[in-house]
Amino acid sequence: MSDGMHDAESRLARIERLLRSGEQDVAPAWRRATQGEPRWAVTAVILVAVTLQLMLPHRLTLQPYWALPVLELVLLAGLIAANPRRVEPRTRWLRWLGLALICLISMANGWAAVRLVAGLVNGTEGTDAGPLLLTGGGIWLTNVIVFALWYWEWDRGGPLARARGHHQFADFLFVQMQSPETAPPDWEPSFPDYLYLSFTNSTAFSPTDVMPLSRWAKMLMMLQSSVSLVTVVLVVARAVNILR
Repeated sequence: MSDGMHDAESRLARIERLLRSGEQDVAPAWRRATQGEPRWAVTAVILVAVTLQLMLPHRLTLQPYWALPVLELVLLAGLIAANPRRVEPRTRWLRWLGLALICLISMANGWAAVRLVAGLVNGTEGTDAGPLLLTGGGIWLTNVIVFALWYWEWDRGGPLARARGHHQFADFLFVQMQSPETAPPDWEPSFPDYLYLSFTNSTAFSPTDVMPLSRWAKMLMMLQSSVSLVTVVLVVARAVNILR
């Protein structure tokens, strides 16, 4: 009787080990096909970027100053109409529409940054510290949003490709990928994670807890740190000089 019990317990132990090993073999959520992430975070951040563009001095923007923000809102409305609740893989033109929207926001903010830096160097900008800091802060924050959108759009082929689980090799290594026991089993990166990555890169001028793996990711982070550093140094230096 005792031998039979021992055999039964041994079989149960083997079954439990097999089940545990099977669970370990299951690919994490960020490596397999999943449901598309909710759209609200991306939509809210893009609306913030458009609002910041409209608040900039008109002399720093492409003319007419309202043209690009209106076009950006039209493209955003198209994306929302096609996928109102989630960023889901449906048609290829939606990806190109999203890339066009990010390009417009990048172009508008890049133009404003160049005009501001040129004005500071030539002495035609920055006669009052308060408006200068607000303008520089708006450009800096828009820069954070712009690069967050680029990271989100290009990591492992973009949100649509990530939802399909096509790309197995990540461009950015998040902590949850290294230590899956620290996150729920269905964790995968979404837009707030890329926004955090962009913010920390703009403030620390280097990676913090998210490591770039691919060459394009490293170059893009280097470009963002350079733009952020130049903007912050020139704006703050000019503001301090005015206050003195």
